Amino acid sequence: MVLSHDSALSHDSPVVEPGPQEAAPAPEPIGARPRWWGPAAGLTAAAAALGVGQLVSGFDATFKPPVVSVGDRVIDVVPGWVKDFAIDTFGTNDKPALITGTVVILAVVAVLAGIAALGRRLLVGLGLVAGFTAMGMIAAATGRDGHATGWVPSLAAGLAAAGALVLFRRASRMAAPTGPDAPTGPDAPARTAAGTTMARRGFLVALGAVAVGAAALGAGGQGLRRRFSADLERATVRLRRPAKPLAPPPTDPAATIEGLTPLIVANRDFYRIDTALITPSVSIGNWQLRIDGMVGRPITLSYDELWNRELVEVDVTLSCVSNEVGGGLVGNARWVGVRLNSLLAEAQIDADADQIMSHSVDGFTAGFPTDTVTDGRNAIIALTMNGEVLPVAHGYPARLVVPGLYGYVSATKWLSRLEMTRFDRAQGYWVPRGWSALGPIKTQSRIDVPRAGATRSRSELPEGELVVAGVAWAPGPGIDRVEVQVDEGPWLAAELGPELSQTSWRQWWLAWPAQPGAHTLRCRATDGNGVTQTAERADPAPDGASGWHRVEVTIKR
Repeated sequence: MVLSHDSALSHDSPVVEPGPQEAAPAPEPIGARPRWWGPAAGLTAAAAALGVGQLVSGFDATFKPPVVSVGDRVIDVVPGWVKDFAIDTFGTNDKPALITGTVVILAVVAVLAGIAALGRRLLVGLGLVAGFTAMGMIAAATGRDGHATGWVPSLAAGLAAAGALVLFRRASRMAAPTGPDAPTGPDAPARTAAGTTMARRGFLVALGAVAVGAAALGAGGQGLRRRFSADLERATVRLRRPAKPLAPPPTDPAATIEGLTPLIVANRDFYRIDTALITPSVSIGNWQLRIDGMVGRPITLSYDELWNRELVEVDVTLSCVSNEVGGGLVGNARWVGVRLNSLLAEAQIDADADQIMSHSVDGFTAGFPTDTVTDGRNAIIALTMNGEVLPVAHGYPARLVVPGLYGYVSATKWLSRLEMTRFDRAQGYWVPRGWSALGPIKTQSRIDVPRAGATRSRSELPEGELVVAGVAWAPGPGIDRVEVQVDEGPWLAAELGPELSQTSWRQWWLAWPAQPGAHTLRCRATDGNGVTQTAERADPAPDGASGWHRVEVTIKR
């Protein structure tokens, strides 16, 4: 029997209904641009801008790379609380953080400009470039140390970015042969594919060439800027000894107490807080210090003339007003320089001048009372730091060191001018931004060891003793006593380290028989006038932090 086609299917055979199938992704049209081309073009154009800007900035010592010009202007215009946040968060890395943030913003703008330029909005992309270029030019022209031609690197960088975007747009259009220019005929798809492949290769070659060129230009600019590096010149300066050098520092207790801050902080470890995004590079060949304003006899001194004056050596602790209780923005160093009071006496200060306004080569200003120089303290124009020519990062060729005052009103680096004036006529950089005009350093103490949150095992401690140690400072009256409190127990007198001078800090330590458990350690200092530092907590703004430093430790069996 022959079965028909229909009867070949069993009555019970399941019938499979065709179900919905996942749609295959649509193939990329021949000649279409990959989506990453826009961001890549924008970022590469930004790299070209940075490279050209760096190169042009290397032709003149007064020029700055565009990112630095913008960053410097940001420092000047942002509110004080933003600066405080940056210092609290990043410490001495606040400037690299600002540069990084500026570059990130530039990258975002560059990506948007690239996407617009390779799309149908070339003018939008060029407009973003023009906006960022204008920002750099304005920042360079209006900054504290702005120069008449300081905008040139930013303009050159903007033109480079715009040119790169136009180049990439042309290359990308070749990779998308559509419209009237598209191939026709039976072999059009093949010719279109071949043309697209060649065009894409051309785009990638252009992308790579611009990137390599940007790197080369940036490196060339960096090399050119080395011509203005003060480090090379600084290495040729011959040191002179003061007439009455200080005795060598005594044995440092930090050598036997692990974690205790050294008596004298090495230059490489000394904190640095200032408003200069990049350190000014000053040549002593054309540097001068001028003392003028309310004086009877203005004075102008060259670097050699300063060196040839009577030199003194002093031990002075400097502190930043932004230093939190227990913070590290404080350091002690040995300085050599010229007494400020002798220079001011020679300039014949007007009796009505109650403020000395110091000016930096980068436009920074700081004012402090005249009587802090004439009261006998060792205020100097420093030329060396810890036995070497003043490092560039710390103010070469000359800086101010005024004991007892926070750095924001007195410790001007890269000093160029001292102007005798009055507090009712002029204000330093930080005073209009909400900080106190006078800035005397508050008595403070800090626990260096054990660190907060440290965990110790009883077996690690000989006979259960743990050393609690740190530093205390009150530049002027000096430190007379330091005490430590464990939990809510009595205050225990700590042993004091050597006193280099009343203007430098003192180390201290205490042997503590540590018992298992969680403990709170506190410290407080008493100055040479018998005044004990206050327990009242205060933030750094507007005139320095206060309160007792404390750490939490856990001692385990």
